[in-house]
Amino acid sequence: MSASPGSRPVAPFIAGAVGTVLLLFLVVLALAKPGKSDSASSPLLGEPAPVVKSTTTNNEPFDLARRKGSWVVLNFFNSTCVPCRQEHPLLVSFAKEQLTSEDPVELYTVVNDDSDGAVNAFFETNGGDWPVVRDDDGSIAVAFGIAKVPESWVIDPNGFVRLRILGALTEGFLAQRLTELKTQFAGGS
Repeated sequence: MSASPGSRPVAPFIAGAVGTVLLLFLVVLALAKPGKSDSASSPLLGEPAPVVKSTTTNNEPFDLARRKGSWVVLNFFNSTCVPCRQEHPLLVSFAKEQLTSEDPVELYTVVNDDSDGAVNAFFETNGGDWPVVRDDDGSIAVAFGIAKVPESWVIDPNGFVRLRILGALTEGFLAQRLTELKTQFAGGS
């Protein structure tokens, strides 16, 4: 079957239009600002934190149980994740604030499905000098029920899970929620 005289093939135009729409979608996704932070329910809330034993990207041992006595934030991260990259400056600011806090919070990044080289390069370029914990087999992410990165978890000084934050953090959200939790904890509630 041949095209009638004067008709043009439509397929290249459709493919070009679809390609343009996909490219615009990717640009919008890459440049999108994260929405507001959102805490979420989990069967882990109010329960002892899962066992977390691993090593950091600096080959230091890490055992969450040895962090008892401190408030701990575990931030699940991947160096190729756009929302993770967008929230990182907020984590850098948060970590700096903790240096002068009377009741500092320990911050740890947990990484699965990423290379030490890529993660270390990201931290060197974008700041952040807190420990990065390897999750080579994904068992930490599974234990916490990570849906997708970024996701952050707060563990109290007794080792109980107190907060799950889905998605990228927003300005002040983590500090505000920690202040609330510390107030509740100090009051014995």
